[in-house]
Amino acid sequence: MLEVKDLHARVGEKNILHGVSLRVRPGELAVLLGPNGSGKSSLVRTIAGDPRYEIVSGQILLDGADITGLSPDERARQGLFLAFQSPPEIDGVTLATLLLKAAGRERDVRAFSELAKLAQRVGLDPSYLSRPLNVGFSGGERKRSELLQAIFLDRKYLLLDEIDSGVDIAGVRLIAQIVEDLRGAGKGILLISHNPNILNYLTVDRVYLLKDGAVVRSGDGSILQDVISEGFHD
Repeated sequence: MLEVKDLHARVGEKNILHGVSLRVRPGELAVLLGPNGSGKSSLVRTIAGDPRYEIVSGQILLDGADITGLSPDERARQGLFLAFQSPPEIDGVTLATLLLKAAGRERDVRAFSELAKLAQRVGLDPSYLSRPLNVGFSGGERKRSELLQAIFLDRKYLLLDEIDSGVDIAGVRLIAQIVEDLRGAGKGILLISHNPNILNYLTVDRVYLLKDGAVVRSGDGSILQDVISEGFHD
């Protein structure tokens, strides 16, 4: 289980998280909702170990092990993956190179064949594997690239920050199906979304409503519609 316990964090002198607690079990889809600026992206970046976010107190546990003090790469090796809200451009590094290096795989025909099939699965032309990471990619293509990375790197817990933004309705349905497939494969998923449409295609196990850096409501999937009406109101 990925568990966050009474997490307080800040950026510089600004406190941004105020005692956040949540959990995500393997094979479970948890949705994190809330107004813009409520701290959702800050929370998943803190969980992933972004050094700009200083943990003041609290714990982050991964399958019972305390990872609060680990570096981002160590957290990733322990089983965490973060899909960025705004994936950066990295010129000079191709998408395929990034994936193979991160996975510790050789650059061989078998690996490229696997990557090409996965690219097609997420709706991304395989030619993008040979392009510099996210350079010239549309918003939707960047999100498909993030989803490809999530599948290929095969981490146990996925933090998906607006993985559906900038994607058309057909793409939203495809992404929702892949998220469901990943959950069915035993992945624990924490999903942030500002688009209620994708939630229509998902079976949600847990819901968390974040406001002003604190969880103000949580429960099982039965409270989703009530929380959507609160969480999408700025």
